[in-house]
Amino acid sequence: MASTSKAVVILGILVFLQVSGAAGLAIDVPAVMSLNGFQQGEEGGPAACDGQYHSDFLFLVSLTTAWYENGLRCGKMINIKSSVGISQQAMVVDECGTGNGCRDDEISTSVVVWEALQLDTSLGEVSVTWSDVL
Repeated sequence: MASTSKAVVILGILVFLQVSGAAGLAIDVPAVMSLNGFQQGEEGGPAACDGQYHSDFLFLVSLTTAWYENGLRCGKMINIKSSVGISQQAMVVDECGTGNGCRDDEISTSVVVWEALQLDTSLGEVSVTWSDVL
């Protein structure tokens, strides 16, 4: 009987730890995706995460201020899914500041993300969802 009670307590603790550890994960967050250039001489300055410019031929994403979380997502991968269900992972390298004209539901990606999602860049903005990659 005592071992059963201990097992239940241990199981409860494990479930609590699992749930609390996953509480900060973003899953299927609706967003508007725009096109961004990450190379020197394009839209913005160096990436907020590392102060460097990056090739537009890498799968990169800039997150709006709230989702950027003061750099907590820097270097982490997110999964971006188009409205037709095509997915592509991209690395967070920059903040798309709401004080600099970005919407509070915007992610901004490199051209190769658009290509991988089979989207026409001339659309300017498209609806997507994004999730943190574990």
